[in-house]
This record gives sequence, C-alpha cells and structure tokens, in this order.
Amino acid sequence: MMDKMIFGRYVPAESVIHRMDPRSKLVLIFLFVCIVFLANNLLTYGLLTVYTFFMIALSKVPIRFIYTGLKPVLLLVIFTLFLHLFLTKEGEVLFRLGWITIYEEGLRQGIFISLRFFLLILMTSILTLTTTPIEITDGLESLLNPLNKVKFPVHELALMMSISLRFIPTLMQETDKIMKAQTARGADFTSGPIKERIKTIIPLLIPLFVSSFKRAEELAVAMESRGYRGGEGRTKYRQLNWGLKDTAMLAMLAALALVLFLLRT
Repeated sequence: MMDKMIFGRYVPAESVIHRMDPRSKLVLIFLFVCIVFLANNLLTYGLLTVYTFFMIALSKVPIRFIYTGLKPVLLLVIFTLFLHLFLTKEGEVLFRLGWITIYEEGLRQGIFISLRFFLLILMTSILTLTTTPIEITDGLESLLNPLNKVKFPVHELALMMSISLRFIPTLMQETDKIMKAQTARGADFTSGPIKERIKTIIPLLIPLFVSSFKRAEELAVAMESRGYRGGEGRTKYRQLNWGLKDTAMLAMLAALALVLFLLRT
C-alpha cells in the first residue's frame, strides 16, 4: 500500500492544469481552501463537488490512480462522519437503538464536514500530481518574494517545503521495505491487540529514523559539493509565465465563490 500513496508524487501529462503557472495553482488551492467553508447546504456542496471533479478531469490524472492513493485517507473521512454522527446531539431523532441515537443535525454535519474534508484532500492532491517539486518551490518563492524586504528567508522556506514533498514518497517506500523485512522476521502489523501492535511499531520507527537521517546527510553533502550557498545571487533556468489560462482559472473560481455566497442558507 505504501508504494501507492500519491502525496508528493508527480504524474506527467499534457493537460491544462499541468501547463498552468505554479503560482496560479498555489493561489487557486489557497482560495479553494477558503471558499470551501462558504458551502452549507446540498446545492453548494454539490457545486463544489462538480468543480473538484471538473478540475480532476482537466488534469487528465486517472481517477483510479487517485482513488487507489486516497484509500487510507477515506478511512479518516469515514471516521469523521461517524464521529459527528454519534456525538452531535441536535435536531430531531432519526434513529435509536439501545445507546445509539442518531440526530438529524449529526447526520447533516457528518456528511457535510466529511465531504468538505474529502474535497480539500482531492484539490491539494491535484497540486502535487500536476506540479513538480521544483515548480512548487519556484512558485512559492515568487509569491513570497516581497517578504525578502523584511529579511525573511523565503528561498530557504521554499526549498525546505520542496525537499519535504520529495521525501514523502521516499519515506513511504522505506517504510514499506522495513515492514516487509520485519514481517519476514515474524513481526505482525495487522492483527492482535492494539497494545501489541504499538510494540511492533517501535522496531519499525528506529530504522526509519536512521534511514531518514542518513538520506538527509547524503542530501546535505550533495548540495554542498555542488556549491549551494543559499538563494543569494542564484538565477532561474525555468522562467515562470502567467498566461491567459491562469487568469481564466482564477476567474472561474471567483465566480464559483460568488455563486456559493449567494446560495448560502
């Protein structure tokens, strides 16, 4: 399962989303995170869902690939649904069986908040699936460039985030290898009491930390050997180009935000 995780992975394709300026995609995701909270009824959530899947269709990333990578996250979404279902005690009683009581408001909030959480994950996944870590770094650095005037380490922050995105798939693969090695030695990560499972995770974390520090040291040596001295005086091989499609995508999102605001109840 670890090698199927999609976070931090880039899927090359010829699509409108892939050709967008990374700055516009970062702004798009940030604004989407803000306007998703405008939805508070079935119609507005329906529009958000249609918009999200429209963006997935434009990205030309296979739905099956996204679904396979988001399987672990779906468990968290379902957990969020049941959390609101059983803990929210407002509205009319819809179902009662022993100590289990489901209220109308609990069902509504559970569905809406779980859907909101799921749509946020889908949209942020589109960013990493259609944008290389280098493009994300350049876009973030360009957007935060005004902070250089107050001596904020913009380049270092962007580089740190880029390295973090690159390391996510690598650490997942390392975790998968270590789990297989531990399983071959008799460890069981899938059955038994929770206390026993926690004990089996400890031998997994130690080699994972050692491997992470080793890779970080190798990266530091590689950067130093290539003469990296920070962002001062560095030039860009890839130039960012904000085009008409970027403006059109942001205008579409702005129109969606206006419609959501007008349809709020």
